[in-house]
Amino acid sequence: MISGLITPAAGGPVIPTFGKSSTCVVQNHQFCMSWFLDNFSSRFQPRLLEHIELTAIAVGVGMVIAFAAALLAHTQSWFETPFSLLAAFFYTIPALAFFEVMVQVTGINRLTAEIALVSYTLLILFRNTLTGLRAVPDDALQAAEAMGLTRRQTLTRVELPLALPPIMAGIRIATVTTISLTTVAAYIGAGGLGEPIFDGIQTGFKTEFVAAGFLAVALALVADGLLVIVQRLLTPWARRVRRA
Repeated sequence: MISGLITPAAGGPVIPTFGKSSTCVVQNHQFCMSWFLDNFSSRFQPRLLEHIELTAIAVGVGMVIAFAAALLAHTQSWFETPFSLLAAFFYTIPALAFFEVMVQVTGINRLTAEIALVSYTLLILFRNTLTGLRAVPDDALQAAEAMGLTRRQTLTRVELPLALPPIMAGIRIATVTTISLTTVAAYIGAGGLGEPIFDGIQTGFKTEFVAAGFLAVALALVADGLLVIVQRLLTPWARRVRRA
């Protein structure tokens, strides 16, 4: 919560009083740039770093689980349906309800938030990875077999490189989705940009709410842009095919 607050009469918003407040802050304008810049390092930067950490862990762990499941489903088709149903079940649970249920199991901590966030990534990552692996042309597989490549060599040298575009698309969607859901994780004290968002809602201080929301949106856009660059660096052949 915001420290150093005064509450005006008549049930108005709680206005921060960090030293000498500007007119913008006192009148609770939609956004006070000076207050944001003065308090960025103390209030927003730590939450932003927490948000990035929570997202990176969730997507990373989710990708490991989904990738292993997709490889198994690629070779054992019976595994696709049960895993898809389980992942779809997790994906359809409302975020607040999921966090609330997990609190009863693992308590109020970051582990609880990560379990829920990882669960939300599984369906997207699993589907895109499996789709990418199954979209590899038969001609490429036959050529690999004719060259004497083993099953593992075919997977690493042929199937995975050709499956990268849909896999990366899944990672992009999962990352942006997780950045959004991580704001809700502040509901159980996991940190991240959701904390100043909830604080802004509770106190009625518009600048804190707007600034935190803007940072969350900016983080999603930057993350998506960086992943696009990574995808282009990993698949230069895809650009040549499109140009042809």
